[in-house]
Amino acid sequence: MTVTSQARAAFDALIARKDGPTLYDLCDPILRRPGTGDGHITKFYNTALGNPALRPLLRRAGLSELRDPVRFKALQDALIAARDDAEPDWEAIGRPVAELLDTVDLQHPAPPKVPVANSVPSIREIDEVIQSCGKHLLGSFDRNGFIPTYAAFNLIGDPDMHGREFLMALTGLNARGYKNSTLLFTLARIFIARSPAGRLINPPWTGIAEPMWEPVQIRHRSAYYDAFFIEALLAFGETGLPTTEQTATSRRAIDAMIEFCLVTSREEVKAHDGSSVHVITALAPPPHPRFSRFFAQIKQDLGFGIYVPDCDTTAYSFSAATQAGSSDPILDQPLLDFYAGYQVNEGANEPLVTVPINDNISYDGAIATWIDNLAGQRPYGNDLDPTLNLDVLEVSFRNCMRWQVLETPKRLETVHRIIGFQRRLVESGAFADPKSHIYYLPELYCAYFGRCYAAFRALPTDAQRKLDPDNTFDFIKPHILAYVADELIAREMNAFDAALALITLGHLGGDIALFTPALQCIMRSHGEGGRKGPFKAYEWNKMKTPTRILVGGPEVTSAFALMGLALARHAMQAR
Repeated sequence: MTVTSQARAAFDALIARKDGPTLYDLCDPILRRPGTGDGHITKFYNTALGNPALRPLLRRAGLSELRDPVRFKALQDALIAARDDAEPDWEAIGRPVAELLDTVDLQHPAPPKVPVANSVPSIREIDEVIQSCGKHLLGSFDRNGFIPTYAAFNLIGDPDMHGREFLMALTGLNARGYKNSTLLFTLARIFIARSPAGRLINPPWTGIAEPMWEPVQIRHRSAYYDAFFIEALLAFGETGLPTTEQTATSRRAIDAMIEFCLVTSREEVKAHDGSSVHVITALAPPPHPRFSRFFAQIKQDLGFGIYVPDCDTTAYSFSAATQAGSSDPILDQPLLDFYAGYQVNEGANEPLVTVPINDNISYDGAIATWIDNLAGQRPYGNDLDPTLNLDVLEVSFRNCMRWQVLETPKRLETVHRIIGFQRRLVESGAFADPKSHIYYLPELYCAYFGRCYAAFRALPTDAQRKLDPDNTFDFIKPHILAYVADELIAREMNAFDAALALITLGHLGGDIALFTPALQCIMRSHGEGGRKGPFKAYEWNKMKTPTRILVGGPEVTSAFALMGLALARHAMQAR
């Protein structure tokens, strides 16, 4: 979106004809000033929605349905109940909001088809971009003492969150503050999406991965991101392109990030059999996440004060540390024993997934996301993501001998059931549906399948047969390659999309001709980041509740581009 079009969208929002009561007509009488009941909901409203920056854009964004005094009163009564009731009936509170939410029609990106690319970049050109990305990552580490990632709110919400899914979230989340934020963000989303302000807050973009709007990016650090950057720096080293100084800096950065993952972010929890296990928390306690003081306070005001460990951060941290040669004793824990307690058994423990907003897929055999802390807290309820389950498989393959997976029937069964879950997901075609994924894009699922496949194929043939007796990996591989060929590289891409395509093709041994469109896209996009880095920030992962929260950053794009180009370079040199 150009500066001119941004200005036009803002102007249209400011002068729009008011077509009924606005968000502020509805909420100000109830939530503008602190009063009775739950103080958090009023603080959230004034911090997130009633602030001076947003008010001008939404002051004329009215809804014609709310001219009906009955509907208007039903919404206000719901807000009063959310504020005042000691034990709110969240489904009843959410029902009038869900009815309005179903009037919002948002679509996933559908990039146009583009002509077939012919000109293949040279190895020298690829090397230059790899070196540029590596320099960016190491320079960022030197400046910050870590490699940052950013979060950004998109108040338009997620296209897959309709009234039904909103009610699932509102009733399935545990923390009251998180319920409050989901309720109010969803209510605001309706007014935004049905007004000219929607075009300013959610402008169109090129490709699939959403660019992150720079003014609202919140810098932070998490073990999951550090683990990812460890892999990127290892890939940089494997190209042989770093200078001697860069190699030394890279090793320092890797060692520091391993310590952050395995020591700083370590947390003790109870397994389902009552034993103690050390896992990795999603966000270490202050000051380690490196929020600014301003955003740290806002995070608290918005109700995001409690963070608990998760299966994905734990798996990715263990994997990255294993690849980097760590000898920390934490890695000796056979995570599969612990994960088995979070594995869904269809018909038996399905209530384990309390926020089933992707219930278009069968959960049987898969691992849920969030881990109860020692206090028994699980503020987000629990959900289940397919890509997370690829990470669980990948770390299990890397530690197959250490954890004696083949020699322990229960561990082997846990792996078989996760593989069975992945087979059904791909067999049904649901892997290609964004609704099937909680935290990631289908395109990223493809790249992470490639990562998992590479770890699987690195095992001895006999181990592969025992882990995958039904040849599921060979069954899934052509489906993933076909999706990348037909739905990703055949369409208009941005740099992040192109990096995902290269990672998938490189790990799965795709036809070398298929690399060309993605390579050209990255070469063409190189420099788009300006002073921030070689590339812009794009959506890496996301939250669908309480609203659409994207996570990524210029460094993240550089890391993905580096890994994709390194794999493409290897494939081209092997021809």
